[in-house]
Amino acid sequence: MHQPLIHAPIGRALLRFSLPLWGGYVLQSLNTSVNAFWIGHYLGEAALSAAVHANNLLFVLIALVFGISQASNLLVAQAVGAGRWALARRITGSSASLFLGAALLMAALGWPLAAPLLLAMGAEPATTALAVDYLRVLFLALPPMLLLIFAAAVLRGTGDSRTPFVALLAVSLGDALLNPLFIFGAGPLPGLGMAGSALATLVANSLGLAGLLAWLRWQRLPLWIGWRQRRHWRPVPELLRCLVIKGLPMGLQMLVVSLSLVLMLALVNAHGTQAAAAYSAALQLWAYVQMPAIAVASACSTIAAQNVGAGHWPRVARTTRAGVLCHLLLTGCCVALVLVFERPVLALFLPEASAALEPALHINRIVLGSFLLLGVSNVLSGVVRSTGVVLVPLAILALALWGVRLPLAWRLQPLWGLDALWWSFPLSALVSMLLSLAYYHWGSWRQARLLSMTSPKRDDSAHQPSATCSP
Repeated sequence: MHQPLIHAPIGRALLRFSLPLWGGYVLQSLNTSVNAFWIGHYLGEAALSAAVHANNLLFVLIALVFGISQASNLLVAQAVGAGRWALARRITGSSASLFLGAALLMAALGWPLAAPLLLAMGAEPATTALAVDYLRVLFLALPPMLLLIFAAAVLRGTGDSRTPFVALLAVSLGDALLNPLFIFGAGPLPGLGMAGSALATLVANSLGLAGLLAWLRWQRLPLWIGWRQRRHWRPVPELLRCLVIKGLPMGLQMLVVSLSLVLMLALVNAHGTQAAAAYSAALQLWAYVQMPAIAVASACSTIAAQNVGAGHWPRVARTTRAGVLCHLLLTGCCVALVLVFERPVLALFLPEASAALEPALHINRIVLGSFLLLGVSNVLSGVVRSTGVVLVPLAILALALWGVRLPLAWRLQPLWGLDALWWSFPLSALVSMLLSLAYYHWGSWRQARLLSMTSPKRDDSAHQPSATCSP
């Protein structure tokens, strides 16, 4: 069992907690790339387009509940930091019931609605015909996928980021190995084409979830809810309300970022295929550069939430400083490595001898440093969210992307030409960092709480822990 993060040296705890998170993000990206390789390389461009449409739709659905998993993480972390293990179990049970219900509802509705949803997204009839079976199987994979996301969030709330990483590693390896088997078939197993790729995801996630639950039961973790504690599975209305109110804004952040990237791509596409190819190659690289900052911000949020629950406010401030330094160190190393090897790395995402390579290098040199600024904003927002303040970070992000980046990219083109699009990245990152710093120093986030806990500190099942969700 991992000990709460309210006494360990902050710098060491932050690194130990962040590195498995970082590894998990890399695994998820590599797994997506491997699946895209099998589909695109062997089933053709139409199949790859169909997979992209289906995955984009799935991403929207996952984003809606991902924020609730983050709220579960913070609720559990505050309860664990306060020593309220009975309350933490109630949070876990209510969250699990909500997740399972949402996943089963999506799976049930997704099967008949797969084709209409694809057509509503503007997919061509040929693309829809290829994607519909693939998407239907992915909908069936939603329950184990979402429950894995939930279990990982709860475990991280207790201070354990290593077990979720091991589970994700097993799922990613299983998915990668099963893809060619189910796509092409082997022996008596028939080839299922695109549906086989989705079936690999379903089987890998189901086995991963079963293995994780078996491991947790064997370990007898304090948050394990067995048959004798089944009363904890009954949803607590106040906890459900808190999960939804605090979780939806965190999920909306994913959608805000994704929609801004779609609009930016539309602006880039107006300048021709070479600019679009160069930007797409740089975008692939930036996804990996941003991962350390995202991992550190998530770690800071959990560590700060535990210390907020324990009332250790000086450690919350030290977590912020350590998080910013850790981000600058890790992201700075990534930026330096990319600048040294940017030509061969960017060439990996472009055809051989592509004319888009030089423009991609130019774009990368303008934008790359902005991720140092943006990472500072991510860390500060992560700490602020640890108390339950979720609307202000969402507003700062929306303002930076929709009020600064996109308008600058559009309005400054007559003056700067195509470079206006690239300079909008560092300028919006600077605005985001300054606003985050201002709110962190002078905002009222320290007075907020996710829960007002009134249960006794003694973890006694005879006492029913009560909690109210603060605004």
